[in-house]
Amino acid sequence: MFSRVLVANRGEIAVRVIRALHELGCEAVAVYSTAERDALHVTMADQAVCIGPPAAAESYLRIPNIVAAAETTGCEAVHPGFGFLSENPAFVRACSESDLVFVGPPAEVMEKTGDKARAKAEMRAAGVPLVPGTERIASLAETRTAAAALGYPVLLKATAGGGGKGMRFVSSPDELEAAYLAAGTEAEAAFGDGSLYLEKALVPARHVEIQVLCDADGGVLTMGERECSIQRRHQKLIEESPSVALTPESREEMEASVERACRQLGYVNAGTFEFLLGPDGTPSFIEVNCRLQVEHPVTELTTGIDIVREQLRIAAGERLPLTGRAPRSGHAIEIRINAEDPRRDFAPTAGTVTLFRPPLGPGVRVDTAVVEGGAIPPYYDSMIAKVIVRDDDRDAAIVRAIRALEEMRVEGVPTTREVAIDILRSREFRGGRYSTSYLAEMEGRLPSMLAEAV
Repeated sequence: MFSRVLVANRGEIAVRVIRALHELGCEAVAVYSTAERDALHVTMADQAVCIGPPAAAESYLRIPNIVAAAETTGCEAVHPGFGFLSENPAFVRACSESDLVFVGPPAEVMEKTGDKARAKAEMRAAGVPLVPGTERIASLAETRTAAAALGYPVLLKATAGGGGKGMRFVSSPDELEAAYLAAGTEAEAAFGDGSLYLEKALVPARHVEIQVLCDADGGVLTMGERECSIQRRHQKLIEESPSVALTPESREEMEASVERACRQLGYVNAGTFEFLLGPDGTPSFIEVNCRLQVEHPVTELTTGIDIVREQLRIAAGERLPLTGRAPRSGHAIEIRINAEDPRRDFAPTAGTVTLFRPPLGPGVRVDTAVVEGGAIPPYYDSMIAKVIVRDDDRDAAIVRAIRALEEMRVEGVPTTREVAIDILRSREFRGGRYSTSYLAEMEGRLPSMLAEAV
C-alpha cells in the first residue's frame, strides 16, 4: 500500500478519500484554491498545497499544478475523486510520466469510453444492448438527417464529458437548430470539445447503472445496480438500490453484459456502466463513467464493500478478494443536498452556512465537507452534502430517509432538503412508479417547488 497519496479534488469527496487513506494508514495531501484555505478537506489532510486562484480552470483543472503538488510533497499516487480531472486521460498520462500512480482506469480505457461514440462501438462488440443512435455527427445538416431517421424525440449529447453538460432533448424538427448550437457551445465550454452525437430519446425511461470493480489480473466484481431516475437537468437528486424496475433475471442479464464489457475494454479499478430502461423494461447502454460516482455510498451500504479503499488497493497492485457478483442485502437511498433554490428552477446559491446539524441515528450516513460558519463558494458544484440511509426493505428505508431529512438543519443558504422530502413522500416515488421525467410531471404538485409556500 502507498505511504502518501495526493487527493486531487475538494469538498465532500476529498474528505471521503482522506478518511479512507487514513484508515489504510496512508498520509493524505490535499490541494486547494485560494477560496478554500480553511476548507474541511484542507484541515483534515496531513499536508495541503495551494494550487491557484478560485476558478476551477486555474486551480483544480490545472494538471501541471496538481502534478507539481504531488511531486513536491513526495506522493506515490493521486486519487482524483469525481469530476474535475477524474476522467481526463491527459492527466493520467501526466501522472505516469512523473512516476505517480493514478487511482483509476488506464488512459487507454478512458479514451475508449470518454468518446461516447467510440464507447458504443466497444459495447456493441461486447454484446451490450445499445440505445439507437449515431456516431459523432459533423454538421447540423447531418444531424437533421439522422434525427429524421431515428424519429423524434431525440437527445443531442456531447461526445466528451458527462453530468448533463452538452445534452439537449429535442422533441421536434423546429427545435433542432437551437438545441444543436446550445449543446455544442456548452460542450466546448465544459470539456474543450464541442462535438456531439445523437440518440433516440426513450420516453418514459428509467436510469439504472451498474457498479463494478476490476483488478489488473482480470478479476471483475459487479456490485448490483443503482436507480438514478430522479433528476433535474439530467443531474441526479435521489438514488436507490436495488431498483424496483428490475427482476432477478434482468439484473443478472445487465450484470453479465457489464462483465463482458469490462473484459472487452480491459477495464481496471472502479467504474459505472449506465443504462436506460425503455417503457418495456429493456435496458440500453448509454455511457461508462471511468471514476468513482457521487452515489457510490448507496452500493457501499448494500454490499458492505468500501469502494474507495478497494480503489486504492487495486491501484497498489492487489487482487480483488472477491469476483463475480457481490453479495448484497437491504435497501439504500441517497439524497443529494444542493445549495440551490427549488423555487427558482434550482438556481445555485452561494453564501455562508450559519447553522449545520446533520442527522444521526441508526442506518444514517452523511458525507459532507460543510462546517458551521463555512462558505459555499460560487465557483464549484452546488452539492454540499449527501444523506444516505439503509434499512431492511424499501418501505423502511424511505421512512428512515424522511426522518433523517426532517432532522437535518441547514441555514444560511437555500437547499434541496425540502423538495427531497416532498419527493420521498409522493405516491409516485413510494410506489416505485417514476421515470427520468418525474420532476416535469410533478410540476405544480410539490409544495417546496412552488413560488409561494402552500
